[in-house]
Amino acid sequence: MKTASYPLFSDEYFMNEALKEAQKAFEKDEVPVGAIIVCDKRIIARAHNLTETLNDVTAHAEMQAFTSAADFLGGKYLNECSLFVTLEPCVMCAGASFWTRIGKLTYGARDEKRGFTLTGQPLLHPKTTISSGILESECQRLLKSFFARKRNK
Repeated sequence: MKTASYPLFSDEYFMNEALKEAQKAFEKDEVPVGAIIVCDKRIIARAHNLTETLNDVTAHAEMQAFTSAADFLGGKYLNECSLFVTLEPCVMCAGASFWTRIGKLTYGARDEKRGFTLTGQPLLHPKTTISSGILESECQRLLKSFFARKRNK
């Protein structure tokens, strides 16, 4: 994975950090989704998919990041925080983000099969702001590479 340079504290900068987590998942033969949580311009949680490693269908990158961030802050509400994730959250992760009251959700690639926006229902907390398509091609490229490798095995 090549290293890119983005303006400090920009959405692209933080999404690039989430991509680094996705790369870790890729190297573990996990679906390459990475997530970070930012509070006051500081990364307080880093995570990637661990569903195969932990044999746990709920061990999505977002879920791991929520747990880590809540532990770091000493509280379950993340309303002052931003979640950056390389793939649009599924319904489970969107629901969890509702309960964390995450302040901002930013994702890279859309999930055309399982993304929460497919439901057409408001699954996020009403105060959560959403930004999508950040480094979308880079996020898609890693996912497509992973699944192409799986098909060719």
